[in-house]
Order: sequence, then structure tokens, then C-alpha cells
Amino acid sequence: MNTPTYLIDSSIFVFRAWFALPETITCRDGHPANAVHGFVRFVHTLLQSERPARVAFAFDQSRGTSYRHALYPAYKANRPPAPEELKRQFAWCREFVSALGLAHLSSPTFEADDLIGTLAARERQAGRAVVLVTGDKDLSQLVHEGDVWWDPHRSQRLDPRGIEKRLGVRPDQVADQLALAGDKVDNIPGIPGVGMATAARLLRRTDTLEALLADIPAIAHMPLRGARRLMGLVDTHRDTVRLARQLTGIHLQADLPTGLDLERGGPDGARLEALMDQLALPPSRRFDWESI
Repeated sequence: MNTPTYLIDSSIFVFRAWFALPETITCRDGHPANAVHGFVRFVHTLLQSERPARVAFAFDQSRGTSYRHALYPAYKANRPPAPEELKRQFAWCREFVSALGLAHLSSPTFEADDLIGTLAARERQAGRAVVLVTGDKDLSQLVHEGDVWWDPHRSQRLDPRGIEKRLGVRPDQVADQLALAGDKVDNIPGIPGVGMATAARLLRRTDTLEALLADIPAIAHMPLRGARRLMGLVDTHRDTVRLARQLTGIHLQADLPTGLDLERGGPDGARLEALMDQLALPPSRRFDWESI
């Protein structure tokens, strides 16, 4: 097995910096730059500690236009639109990654999760394990043997067994679990009264969602508290669950940019310096990118 490829769920780290750092951090033109300042620090820490040879940063671009919205228009409708101050900073973050010579991608049709899933599948075909750098439980469904789900902010690294211990199901069952329980974060409906723990108990007895829905009467005879009531709930909401499963599963055949190369390139010093000037980064944050 080659050294792993690092696939970064970039948006979550931009949002974390946006909420964690004060808006008094501005660029030279007076616009808020807190999110991009935090993102620069995150990228530096990542590259310095991990020294990845292959890496890609996936960004979300498909709010309101992804294929999931076509399936379910209420998908993520509970989230307010990003303010212009944050949109500007997302553009700076992508410019920064590009100036570093690192691969980055987004899509109007597919979410960052789908791009990461497609890249992970491609890397595995080439014999490479992947490190999924994120804080999103949804991406845990992509973890195979040899892979790692890693949230650096919480110092949490999970292999397949770690994910099963945390969620109560194997990585390949996570999308089924989310379809049964629903996902409030993404406004995905599930079965009322069925949470992640109950969904895990059901899947441990049927292995897959399809097997569960193929024999709903069998739920009444499972050694579960309220089994007969559960059977009725699953029967009543089976169509909702099937829809939810189309939303919770990560697409593994998303369109990728032509010629996308995950090998690290060299930074463009002049371009980086100009961007650092524009962002008014202090000397302490103008790292020696060539050395890492």
C-alpha cells in the first residue's frame, strides 16, 4: 500500500474559522478575513504535521443546485444562505490553495462529499488508502480497511472499527442508518421516533436497509423494546426512508475536472505574497511554504 492520499472537506474548516475568529480580522480593504486567516493556519498545520504527497481540497459550490435538491427540494432548506462576507472568503481560500500548488475542486451538481467519495474510490483502485480530513459523520461511510476518518480539531482518528464503535454500525451501513434516523443538519426526513441508536439496532439484525424493508413484519419479532410499534413506524414511513436513502448515500461517480492531479506542486511565491498582502496576514502567519 502506498502512502495515503489526503482528501480535505474544506468547507467545514472555513466555517469553523468563520465562527471561531472575530470579524475584526479584516483584509487591507476592510472586509472580514477571519475565515480565511483561520483556514490558512489550518492548512499550514496540516501540511507541516502530515507532509502529504497527494492531497485534494474539495469545496461546496452546489447549494440549491445539487442533484439532491432535484430529488428533494427541502434538502438543507433549514440552512440560511451564506453572507457575502463569507462567500468572498471562500473564494480567497480557493485562491490560496491554488497558489500553493494543491489540487482543489467543486461542482454545481455534486457536493464536496461526492467529490471526495469519487476521489477515494479512484485512489483505492490505484492501491492507495485515503485519509478523510473532516468533522462530518456522513463521510465515515467512505472508510475502508486501511483508511482513516480524521477530525484534527478534535484529535480524533477513526478506522472502520472506530467508526463502528462510535456509531454502532459498520461504515458501509452508515448511509442506511442515516436514512432510518434522518439527519436534522441536512433537513433529511427519517422515521419519527427512530434515532441513530435504534437504527443501529435494526441494522445489526438485518445488515442492510433493503433487507429490513423487504421483511417489515419480521421487525415485530425482534428482541427490541417496542418492536411491534417499530414495525408500524417503518411500514408507515417506508417511502420516506427510501427517499432519504437516496440523499444520505455519497455518490462515487461524480464528474471530476479533466486532468486533475493530486500530486503536490510547488507554491507560486509571487502569487502567495500578493494574496497575503491583500489579506493583511501578520508576519507570524506568513509561513515558509517552500519548506513544507
